[in-house]
Amino acid sequence: MGHLISSTSMLQAARKGGYGITAFNVHTLEMLQAVIEAADELQSPLILQTTVGTVKHLGPDYIVAAARVAAKNASIPIALHLDHCTEYDVLIQCIREGYTSVMIDASMRNFEDNVEITKEVVKVATAAGVNVEAELGKVGGVEDDISVSEEDARLAVPEDCVRFVELTGVPTLAPAIGTAHGIYVGEPKIAFDRLERISKSVEVPLVLHGGSGIPDEQVKRCVSLGMAKFNVATELRIAFSDAIKGIFNQHPNENDPRKYMIPAKQEVKALAQKKMLLSGCAGRAKELR
Repeated sequence: MGHLISSTSMLQAARKGGYGITAFNVHTLEMLQAVIEAADELQSPLILQTTVGTVKHLGPDYIVAAARVAAKNASIPIALHLDHCTEYDVLIQCIREGYTSVMIDASMRNFEDNVEITKEVVKVATAAGVNVEAELGKVGGVEDDISVSEEDARLAVPEDCVRFVELTGVPTLAPAIGTAHGIYVGEPKIAFDRLERISKSVEVPLVLHGGSGIPDEQVKRCVSLGMAKFNVATELRIAFSDAIKGIFNQHPNENDPRKYMIPAKQEVKALAQKKMLLSGCAGRAKELR
């Protein structure tokens, strides 16, 4: 494709086509390479994601440079997304550096404040040709340094979703429907009836947060009900880390990073392809050319 693109058009195509585009949180160059190789082989559109913590750890300029090289070398559409950002300055910095999608997460605030903050971000991002994602309700669990307890997690209200999209003009929406960040203890209790009502009420692509560990059939059902973006973070980190631990268990004196990074990369790639096949985005890249 040659360059990073905004995720708006690819997500609109996914919602219209009844499939989901998997968005992967990456934390190292190897993880980034793994998901890109996975997507390129399956000819799947791809959304790369980084948390605010990863942006601060690696630097947005380094991340954008690596993503741009990937986009230049790959034959698929790739977007670069800033996940769960509550800091306006970081969000603006990422847009300036070349991110093509950003999430403003003001879901901790009241509805009116969430609207005003999101509206301002939409105004700035749209002028730069950048997609915006916002959250309504509160997704539980832990994402980097953002923690939401089970008691504080709350589901999005369909009527609020309609008002929120109308008032902000946000092109993608992450409604809380009972999923959580991290790995689930027991089976997640997804409010499919509420998701269906939200999906029928708003036309914008919806985003499924807390995608790690959701049973396959539940993922497919969410996608069929309008979830056009399917986030995977924790499972990817576990696959990467477990592969490295396995090498050190067998070879405790290993000191060549390539010897443990290559197997870790292979594990991430295999998992990424499994998730792409699950959400139905494999083979869809040709539709976006």
